[in-house]
Amino acid sequence: MPSLAEIFAIFFKIGLLTFGGGGVMIAWIQEELVRKKKWLSDTDFLDFYAIAQCTPGIIAINVATMVGFAVHKKAGATVATAAVILPSIIVISLIASALPNITENEIVVHAFNGIKAAVVAIITNVAVNMLLNNVKDMTGRAIFALSFLLLLLFALSPVVMVIFGCCAGLTVKIFPLKKDKA
Repeated sequence: MPSLAEIFAIFFKIGLLTFGGGGVMIAWIQEELVRKKKWLSDTDFLDFYAIAQCTPGIIAINVATMVGFAVHKKAGATVATAAVILPSIIVISLIASALPNITENEIVVHAFNGIKAAVVAIITNVAVNMLLNNVKDMTGRAIFALSFLLLLLFALSPVVMVIFGCCAGLTVKIFPLKKDKA
């Protein structure tokens, strides 16, 4: 089990060095804690991500809280949440006090445009990795394809999509397709 100091250090670093929002933070949490530290399995991480989508609040913070709880119970959840939030509070406070007109700076605008493009690539990579690591049978692929199509056509909320996936998975389990015996 990792120490509270380790949990704090990882989540503080992620919170401090992540640009581009929660999707990038999710990618980094997955890389650090599933791939490198092996604190979680891919399945656990995907479960936390799915629950975080349905839970009120910021997805990356919800995932950090659940990961902290999984590896060190209440103290881990508290430390992970505080550590991932603290850098943003510090950086935003410093920027707001030092540079009141930062959004009008042409260099900053161009830098953020570049960051946005990179964020799309990172989020796409997370999605592909989650697909490849967690959707392993034809039923799962069919549910994925239908979910993706519904998202493209109707821009449904993540909560609706998670409920749809849950219902589709349960339906397939309860009413499996029977193969004809010829």
